[in-house]
Amino acid sequence: MLFFGPVSSVFDFITFGVMLWGFHAGPALFRTGWFVESLATQTLVIFAIRTRRIPFFRSRPSVPLLLAALAVVTAGAVLPATPFGRMLGFRPLPGPFFLALVLMVVAYLLLIELGKYWFYRSGRSSAAGAARPAVPARRRRVHRRAARFTTG
Repeated sequence: MLFFGPVSSVFDFITFGVMLWGFHAGPALFRTGWFVESLATQTLVIFAIRTRRIPFFRSRPSVPLLLAALAVVTAGAVLPATPFGRMLGFRPLPGPFFLALVLMVVAYLLLIELGKYWFYRSGRSSAAGAARPAVPARRRRVHRRAARFTTG
């Protein structure tokens, strides 16, 4: 969390800059852009932190998880353009914002993957000398299958 928290905050500041200087946003548009960006990054990050492997390439999410996450991000992106979004104080976002959003989300997820790589890499060297506890024979298969997801 010493890495992921600050990375999330940096991307909030990047969103602030994009909204203020790129789109000259007033309070309602600013709030809307920050809401959509935060919802997208914090929903999609579950694919990166749920596994030690590279998401979508070496570790595929279940279909329900994938559909639920995409539905949340889509609903968050569409919400500001609806009457309910107006009731919440949101404003429709300009089209170019979504290009900036995609770039920010991709950069965010790549940085999270890098942090995850460093985290597991540093944990590997400290756990290398630790002795493994004995596992009962009936649990050995489950233990073997789950071993790649544990850190020590």
